Amino acid sequence: MNAPVLQVGEQAVHADELAVMLNRYQMMSQVRRGLVIDQAIANIPCNESEQIVAITEFEKHNHGMNPEAMEEIAIRNFKIYKFKMITFGNKVESYFLKTKARFDQVIYSVIRVKDQGLASEIYFRIQAGEQSFSELAREFSQGLEAYTGGILGPVALRQVHPVIGRVLAVSKPGQLWAPHNIEGNFVIIRLEKSIPARLDDVMRRRLIDELFENWLNEHI
Repeated sequence: MNAPVLQVGEQAVHADELAVMLNRYQMMSQVRRGLVIDQAIANIPCNESEQIVAITEFEKHNHGMNPEAMEEIAIRNFKIYKFKMITFGNKVESYFLKTKARFDQVIYSVIRVKDQGLASEIYFRIQAGEQSFSELAREFSQGLEAYTGGILGPVALRQVHPVIGRVLAVSKPGQLWAPHNIEGNFVIIRLEKSIPARLDDVMRRRLIDELFENWLNEHI
């Protein structure tokens, strides 16, 4: 029998068993992912000065590793970074415009109660300026927003309940909406602030990573 490719305690794993075990432990997808990445970065250059920077940065967050293994991983990670920048860096602006709505955020106020008559009364009190939204939320709202005076967010608009999201999407800051019946609750909504997504450095890196993951999934 051929020599084992892996020895764990008394158990020897041979080459013909390895693929079966990788599937069993749900690791085959990671192997495929690694192979696709290695093929993609094979011709990405990494000069000596870049290697030094990559290893130095990697070493700051990874202590106690074998120096050779650390160097290999650090250089590989740097090549992946360069591949992302080269391949997707010029696609970020158009991708951001296409997906911007996913990242737009809102701050809004909400009061939810079970009784329709109470909801109407609360709405008219706010509208007439008899009491503040915050006071009434703390007194009557039956959700966690009661602890924040009705204020929720910042939160991505797409993460809000679909009905509330549609209302907020067409609201102007300060606009108060009459109660909506949402899943048995009568909900009063007011948009406080819209926070449009910006293509800053953090967003740019996030979108490049996303484009890379999309590309990778297509190739695995």
